[in-house]
Parts: sequence; structure tokens; C-alpha cells
Amino acid sequence: MAAHLGAHEVMEVHEILTEAINTANHFQLLRPYVKDQHLAQLLDHQLQFLTQEYNSTVQLLQQQGAGQAVTYQSPRNVSPTYGLDHPAQHRPVSGINELNDRDVASAMLSCHKNGAAKKMMGALECANPQLRHTLQQGAINCAEQAYEVWGYMNQRGYYQVPTMKEVTTDTVLSAYAPSGAMQANQQMQANQQMQANQQMQANQQMAPFNMQ
Repeated sequence: MAAHLGAHEVMEVHEILTEAINTANHFQLLRPYVKDQHLAQLLDHQLQFLTQEYNSTVQLLQQQGAGQAVTYQSPRNVSPTYGLDHPAQHRPVSGINELNDRDVASAMLSCHKNGAAKKMMGALECANPQLRHTLQQGAINCAEQAYEVWGYMNQRGYYQVPTMKEVTTDTVLSAYAPSGAMQANQQMQANQQMQANQQMQANQQMAPFNMQ
């Protein structure tokens, strides 16, 4: 494939693969500071996938194998909790031994967010369709892993979700209406349903006379 890549594609992939190596190394550095067993399992699972995804991309570029885009499968379902419940204060640590599970999870989340943005930007610059698809899937993989980490943080109270008053949310969202074409389609469907109901009522009224 290398002979069929543009200069801009080569430089985008160079940046993305370097970022992938940095992310994997970052996870390795964070691993000894994890205390929560659930976070340890999550980090190990994601680190294994990061390595698999990196190798698959390298194989694709060097034509050493099929090099198909790999898809991340999260082993957990996320059920978000909304609202604030006495959120803790945060500050930079004064020493490496002060790192806790929240610090580790937050660092993992930042890695995935940066990876998603970089891979999607790279995909938008790709001319090669296979490489473009691989980077697009890579961006999705980062987004899925980020959401998995966020779900862990949300459940532990590390990443809480502030909300607005319901009336404020409703007011903001109700300011948007469907386009004219959608409104016309909805009106047509409503008219068709009304005609069908009227026809059904008429049939029911005529039923006794038909039986005679």
C-alpha cells in the first residue's frame, strides 16, 4: 500500500501511529498505580486491544497480512447517572505516589478523546479507501473506549454530569422545529391516518346493514 499513499496520508499515519505508541506506553506506566480491580480489568482489556489495533494498522501499511480494521467490543454496558452529588475537589498531585484511580481513569479518558479526534481528522485527509476506513473505525474505537472509561468514572462519582432545570432544557430544545419538508410529510401521514380511521368507523357503522 505504501506506494499508493499521498504525502499527506503518510504524515497523518505517522502522527497517528506515534500517538498509538504513546497511548499504549502511557497505559503501561499507569498500570502499577491502579487499586480498583474493575479499573485494572478495564485498563488491561483496553491495552490488549490497543496493541492489536496498532499491529493491524502496521500490517495494513506494510502489506504483511490482511490488515483488516478491528472493532472494539466493550464488555460493559454503561448506565449514566445524572446530577451532582458532593463532587470532590481536584488538584495536580505533588508526587507520583499520590496518583489514584480517578487520576488514572481521567488520563485514560484524555488519551482516547485525543485519539478519536486525531484519527477522524486523519481519515478526512485520506485518499486511499482502505486506510480511510481503518482510521474511521479507529476513531470509533477510541470513542467507544472513552465512553467505557467515562462510564466507570461516572459510576464511581469521579465524573458527574450537571443538569439544567427541566423547564430550561425543554425551552432550549423546543426552539428547534422540523424542516418544512418533514412537517409536510408528518402532516400527510396524519391525514392518511385520519382517513383510515374514518373509513374504519364507516365500515363498522355499515356492518349491521350488510348482515341484513
